[in-house]
Amino acid sequence: MTIKRVGILGSGIMGSGIAEVAAKTGHEVVLRSRKQATAEAMVASLTKSLAKQVERGKLSEEDRDATLARVTATDHIGAVADCDLVIESVVEDMDVKKALFAELDGIVKDGAILATNTSTLSVIDMAVATARPDKVVGVHFFNPAPMMSLVEIVRPLTASDETVAEVTEFARTCGKDPVEVKDRAGFIVNALLFPYLNNAVRMLENGTASRDDIDTAMKGGCNFPMGPLALLDLVGLDTSLSILDALYNEFRDPNYAAVPALRRMVTAGQLGRKSGLGFYDYSR
Repeated sequence: MTIKRVGILGSGIMGSGIAEVAAKTGHEVVLRSRKQATAEAMVASLTKSLAKQVERGKLSEEDRDATLARVTATDHIGAVADCDLVIESVVEDMDVKKALFAELDGIVKDGAILATNTSTLSVIDMAVATARPDKVVGVHFFNPAPMMSLVEIVRPLTASDETVAEVTEFARTCGKDPVEVKDRAGFIVNALLFPYLNNAVRMLENGTASRDDIDTAMKGGCNFPMGPLALLDLVGLDTSLSILDALYNEFRDPNYAAVPALRRMVTAGQLGRKSGLGFYDYSR
């Protein structure tokens, strides 16, 4: 099966970003949100992103128009019935995702692949919520999806070789670099990244160095484009906390135990860029 029509569920930044990637590379995209207004807002976000690329000379007006013509926004979940691949990018809550996979299983056509863009949660739990566990896989894009080259292809125990091959080829046709990883919490990137981010918060909490000096040191000393505290703000402190909790619950490694300061900031609603305040102030 060649993946030509892609359904994307979720109204966040990742959903819009994946839609842009897929549509620009010739795939028909059905962008579904629970409300028509938010679905249309995602298309508006996509339109704005493409307009910037035209202004910078990175995209022609013809290609912009062709990309937008491939995208359909809807609040009707049945609109994904004819998709070859459906990728969910909804809230990182296992109960929500399992219920969604069970619903999708009764909607999509035979042979369609169901995928999750989860960054940490167990794919097998979603797979067994369906009657097609061999057709369920993780396809983890990174934020921002149009810019980041990596896609983690997460293979649960039930996924067939054919399913993994098809989504791997889909990622390649989207211009991405796919890597295959077993279905373990955090996969590759987050399993390695989040102990580092967590320990940066611990260092700040312990008073070892200031926020600015920690970020400056990691940029200057390791040639990272962004310091760990600024990166946490970009990812979202609530998302980061959820990832750390999922990692700790699976491995019980102390490095995955979220630093209390991080949990307190989330409780206070200081979530980073999305809320306007995190380790840095974005309200100005």
